[in-house]
Formats: sequence, C-alpha cells, structure tokens
Amino acid sequence: MKHITLILHSAVLVISLVSPALAQWPQFRGPQGDGQADNQSLPLAWDEQTNITWKTPIHGRGWSSPVILGNQIWLTTATADGKQMFALCVDRTTGEIIHDVKLFDVTNPREIHKLNSYASPTPVIEQGRVYIHFGSYGTACLDTETGAKLWERRDLPCDHFRGPGSSPMLHGDKLIIHYDGFDVQYVVALNKQTGETLWKTDRSNDYGTENGDFKKAFCTPIVIEVDGREQLISPGSKAAFAYEPETGKEIWHVTFSDFSSTARPLYGEGLVFINTGFGKADLIAVDPTGTGDVTGSHVAWTEEKSIGSKPSQLLVDGLIYVIDDAGVASCLEAKTGEKVWSARVGGNFSASPIHADGKIYFCSQEGKTTVIAAGREFKVLAENELDAGFMASPAAADDALFLRTETHLYRIEKR
Repeated sequence: MKHITLILHSAVLVISLVSPALAQWPQFRGPQGDGQADNQSLPLAWDEQTNITWKTPIHGRGWSSPVILGNQIWLTTATADGKQMFALCVDRTTGEIIHDVKLFDVTNPREIHKLNSYASPTPVIEQGRVYIHFGSYGTACLDTETGAKLWERRDLPCDHFRGPGSSPMLHGDKLIIHYDGFDVQYVVALNKQTGETLWKTDRSNDYGTENGDFKKAFCTPIVIEVDGREQLISPGSKAAFAYEPETGKEIWHVTFSDFSSTARPLYGEGLVFINTGFGKADLIAVDPTGTGDVTGSHVAWTEEKSIGSKPSQLLVDGLIYVIDDAGVASCLEAKTGEKVWSARVGGNFSASPIHADGKIYFCSQEGKTTVIAAGREFKVLAENELDAGFMASPAAADDALFLRTETHLYRIEKR
C-alpha cells in the first residue's frame, strides 16, 4: 500500500508540474493578449496538400478566433442571418467536432456590416470553463467537458448597429466586456462564476455628435500594471480609457478624432499603444502615468501613415509591426514612432498577425499567409495559400498553427 501511495503521490506531482504547460491560446491574441506565441517550431510553408494535419469544415459564418486549452479548441459561429448562434469545440488532435451547442435563438437580428459576422467576438477559456460572447445577443459560460450552459446573460443592452466585435477578457474573478454601440457605450465586469454584474462604467467622453455610427467601437481591453497599480486599458470610439479593474473607476483618458476602434492595445517600453480606428487610423503611444485627460500631456508620439483600422499591432524587441487594411506592412521604433521600414505585402487584411520564433505571420482576406522575418529589414520568408480567406486571427499551440478561414479550421504543422 505504501508503494501504491507513493506512486499516486508521484503521479499527482507530475500532473501539477505539467499542468501549466498545457497547450494554450486562451483568448483573443493569445496567452498575453499581444499576439506573441512561445512556439519555436511553427511551420513556415504549407498549402492545401502540404503540412495539413487536419481540415475541419465549420458550419455557418463566424469570424471569432479559435481559443485553445489542452486538447480542446473552442470557437463560435452563427447562421448567416444571425437567427441561431453556436459554440463549437474541436478535438485538437483529430479535428473532430466534439461539442456543437446552439446557445441562442434571435428573432430579429439587427443589421451588420458586410465585413462583420454575428459571431465575431472571440471566446475566452480557462480550466473547466469557456466564456462565449455574441455582444448584446447573449453571453454564456459553458462547462468545457460537457458543453452544458452554467449561466447566461441576455439583458445587457446595446445596439451594435454594424454588428458586435469586442471580445471578453478574464481578470481575477471577473469577465470584462465592452459594449460600445450606436445607442449606449459602457464597460461591464461580471462575476465569472455566476454572471452577476460587479460593476458597470459608462464612457465619459463627449462624442461631439448625435450620430451613433461615430460612437461605436469593437475593441478588447488589456490589463497592465503601472507603479504598482493595475490599469484596464479600454479603447472606445474617439477616446481610450484607463480604469481600475476592481472598481471600474476611471484613471485617465486620451481623446482622438477617429471612431469604430477595433485593434487590441499593446503595452511595452513604458508606453501604451492605441489604434484609433476608422476615419483615418492613427497609432498613438501614451505614457500611462497620468490622471484625468492626458491628451495634451502624455501622448509620446503619433504615427498617421499606413496604420490599419482593423488588424492589431505586434511589439517585438522594441519594434512595432503594423499591417494596414490594404496590405502595406510597416515597422516602427516603439519608443519614438520613427519608421524603420514600410513595404507592400499585398491583399486586404482584417485578421491580426502573430509572432513566433522571429517570424511574423500576416493572414489576408484572400487566403494568403505571408511570413516575414522580424527585424530591421523587410524580408519575406514564405507565402502560403489556402482555399478561402481569413477574417479570424490565427492561434498557435505546441508546434502547430490553427487557422480559421471563412469555411474551415486547419491544423498546420511540419509533417
């Protein structure tokens, strides 16, 4: 019995040691929300016949990115008319769909933009639970083993008008969500265990118009720490805000002229990098040590040229990498905004790039993934074509890329 007990204790120790190393891409833009993958051996080249481990058709229409924990991949989809909304779980090893859960029926879905879908927000996953979000149409927490619904909220109002796009994020015991719509604009923190509202903060900025189209945004926040104090960095339309994650109290804000912000912010080199969105997208670098309106005092630099309105940026070794909607890539010095290089990749872009092992992956709406070398010279390493285009951003786990096109989910790795 002592020998058996020792074996069991050893097994528990091994499990506890390897659990943190579970394959994971748990939220929009990966483990830290910044597009960084730790993977050292992601594939460089592929096509429909090469380096495809599996290819799984995904029914309906949805631009949410896949999220991964262990052997599960979760993503969302909806019927093209938006009247039915689903959560899907795919086996990471085989590509088999193991859960296909219809979560919500919608009698009268509102209009969406032609580039959007009714299932664009990306889920967020943790051990045992996945949180699914369809904007004001509904938010639900599911048991990852059974697919059973643990709680739901369908009472948070917002007329997204062009469709939802902001993804939820987890922080401590909170699920934090943006609702920047045509009619109302606020941030809410829900108790992740029960779905109950912990705090709700209305946006404080003056939009300068009654036209709700200029009040919308599609951003996902991040949490940073500045001088020992946590800040929820939360871009909206025409302004970006820093809030206390525990209370929702505003710390500072910066205003700009653009609207419909989409990109997830970045933090590094002591600066917060914010994409201002549609209109004429700029990238602004903000020193987050201020309070109140910091527009005139804490903006370190602004770059106006070739900044995409939809794809998020990357920060790698002091350099920021940008792809604009029309396929022009740029590299900037993070501390100063000085341009290092700019080059045409070609194609149209909505998906956000990722970085792994010195390589940057740009996925276009036409179905081409261009891989470049991270660095001070523009160098294309590979161009890879699939049958359908990309609206969802890529994910990575172990030595594999997981790419969602408009029709399929792929596992791609060196064979």
